[in-house]
Amino acid sequence: MAKMQANQMRAGMVIEFEGQRYTILKQNIMIPGKGNAIIQVDMRNIKTGAKKDQRWRTADVVERLTTEDKEFTYSYADGDNLVLMDPETFEQTQVPGAILGDRLPFLQENMVVNVRLIEGDPVSMDLPELVTLEIAEADPVVKGQTASSSYKPALLVNGVKTMVPPFITAGEKIVVRTEDASYVERAKG
Repeated sequence: MAKMQANQMRAGMVIEFEGQRYTILKQNIMIPGKGNAIIQVDMRNIKTGAKKDQRWRTADVVERLTTEDKEFTYSYADGDNLVLMDPETFEQTQVPGAILGDRLPFLQENMVVNVRLIEGDPVSMDLPELVTLEIAEADPVVKGQTASSSYKPALLVNGVKTMVPPFITAGEKIVVRTEDASYVERAKG
């Protein structure tokens, strides 16, 4: 464990707070009219998956946990757990599906994922930034809607809703961001 000032916290870091381990989701520095800046941090409890908002003063000291990143290949889901394989040793590791939160539906068989470990325990997991998925259903274009105007709702085959340009139809494959399910482009080929 290493001590650091609250203003050094960044997304993806893992800290210990009140005896619990938390992954930092995002942090904002807020500067009030007078007085010291405040660090507003969104974090997720590693064990319970519960989100928590916490505020620190910039000079406050937090305990940062040393993490190790390791790549695994996702094999399959076993109940609430995800079974990952170490590509070097072929050993299997199980992690709770809750570790991915809202991004869980984007996990695909044989996907290479980055797992952050503390003392060998998986604490967070990153998916590739972009994935290609098929559109299960897309709303028809509203008459009079121009191509440049708003996006329309669509449902991906993994059950996640997204917004797509009017020209995208059901059965097409699109590239989406795993972080927020946003449309990037039509898949090539």
